[in-house]
Amino acid sequence: MRKTKLWMASALAMFVTVSSAYTVVAAEPSTPSVPANGTTNAAATSSTKKITLFHTNDTHSRIEATAEGIGFAKMSALIKNYKELTPNSLILDAGDTFHGQPIANLVRGESIVDIMNAVGYNAMAAGNHDFNYGYQRLIELSKRAKFPVLSANTKKNDGSRILEPYVIKEVDGIKLGIFGLTTPETAYKTHPNNVEGLTFTDPAEEAKKIVSELKGKVDVIIALTHLGIDESSIDTSKKVAAAVPEIDVIIDGHSHTTLNTGLLVGNVLIAQTGEYLKNLGRVDLTFENGKLTGKTSSLITKKTADEDKTPGDQAVIDIIANVKKEQDKVLQEIVGSSKVDLVGEREVVRKGESNLGNLIADAMLSETGADVSITNGGGIRASIKAGSITKGQIVTVLPFGNYIQTKKVKGSDIKAALELGLSAYPESLGGFPHVGGMTVSFDPSQPKGSRVTSIHVKGYPIDLGASYLLATNDFMAAGGDQYTMFKAYPLDNDFASLEEALITYMRKSGVVEAKVEGRINATAVQTTRTPSQEPAPGAASNIYVVKPGDSLWKISRSYQTTWQILQQLNNFKNPNLIYPGQEIKVP
Repeated sequence: MRKTKLWMASALAMFVTVSSAYTVVAAEPSTPSVPANGTTNAAATSSTKKITLFHTNDTHSRIEATAEGIGFAKMSALIKNYKELTPNSLILDAGDTFHGQPIANLVRGESIVDIMNAVGYNAMAAGNHDFNYGYQRLIELSKRAKFPVLSANTKKNDGSRILEPYVIKEVDGIKLGIFGLTTPETAYKTHPNNVEGLTFTDPAEEAKKIVSELKGKVDVIIALTHLGIDESSIDTSKKVAAAVPEIDVIIDGHSHTTLNTGLLVGNVLIAQTGEYLKNLGRVDLTFENGKLTGKTSSLITKKTADEDKTPGDQAVIDIIANVKKEQDKVLQEIVGSSKVDLVGEREVVRKGESNLGNLIADAMLSETGADVSITNGGGIRASIKAGSITKGQIVTVLPFGNYIQTKKVKGSDIKAALELGLSAYPESLGGFPHVGGMTVSFDPSQPKGSRVTSIHVKGYPIDLGASYLLATNDFMAAGGDQYTMFKAYPLDNDFASLEEALITYMRKSGVVEAKVEGRINATAVQTTRTPSQEPAPGAASNIYVVKPGDSLWKISRSYQTTWQILQQLNNFKNPNLIYPGQEIKVP
């Protein structure tokens, strides 16, 4: 075991040296603290000291290891092994942590706090999604946490703060001042009700005040920010760095940016890991006689973590297992009922309209107040039988924790999105659109990209030049399932996750009777009847109208015949090519 730990520490040190050598900078040191008796502190007379800041951001409660993500158990094991050999380290998080996946959402963030306590976090900044349960709940979670949740610029209308602005940590005689900043975009990147009565002041101006207060008290100043570096944002970590050069390091989040070796703005080092714990961030600080003389930024990647054979932290593994066990009780809670089976089978939702897809799309409209909604069939993973409906059933239908976002999108791009979603019909496509607030007709006989024949929004023909408020899931909003036409539009607002929105909608509705309403209509191709299409002499025939999810094989069973006979009876060249609304002859 000792050899494993030594190897791990050596490997991590080697990784940092190689990956971030060119970002080593001589930092302008903050003023070391001077006690009241006029003597310098112990750090000022010591030799070289090093402090490591491990950091995460935008994990969105992805706590378990995946093909891309390290997972909290492995991360905790790596850090604890490192700290056993080199104790001068802290663990920081830059926000968007308490919300995202069902394991967090079902208990309103409590499970994530418990896991972070076990990992041993030292401080966290509040991100916009950490307000998703309402700011009062965020305050409750901060009290449960064994680490401070920081935000200097989140205030009530009377100017008072709801969270601590900063914390001072002493490591090996070095005092670190750590303060938090939250993006002002939180005012519209969570549901407005979640932040009612709050204001988010200018981060740069607030940083100036905090730095002025910390100078003289600490040896190094660290801003823990959920601001990001996106050019579309007004208030960014780069703006803060430029305005407040006395900050030594900014541990950042919000923009989901992967900064492999950090970013220098003047003499301020900005570090960010990307998202979903695909990387673990590391900043190494060097001090000579109590003064900061060097800083480096690097990432410990998923690949690097996997190459280390240290097993995951058992304490974290046990907490995750216990949380899941406890949540079994939560998942049994009944949230409503349905008079009909809600159909979410793969062969239905990836090929046509379903009543469950309609229900989800309507829940998205109810949550956001948008004009129209679109969600992808590939995100619907199960059906629900008629009767009482539990939270667990809804989480099974929508297991990914995707949250709802709104964007103001031109009618022409809504049409382009529908063309994309209907391009594979009648073949299966994960991006098949389920819509709310509109009806769509299309002609499958036309070339891909030219199939949509009409779109009506709230009963009126769509205006291709006008803008509409679109609700979709964050996966599609970012261009997922090839919906790239949405990606460039700025975000209008963030809302609850899909499963949360559907649970809320079910509770409001009580009893639902969702239907297939013709929101997506395939126009039957009209052909001239030929003698070969006539039924065999003496055979009686009826007309059957094709429904979403039908196949010739399924129809044939209802009429005690075979799909081959139906193909011959209707002279179908391609037996798989039938459309909802199409009339076919049956014996």
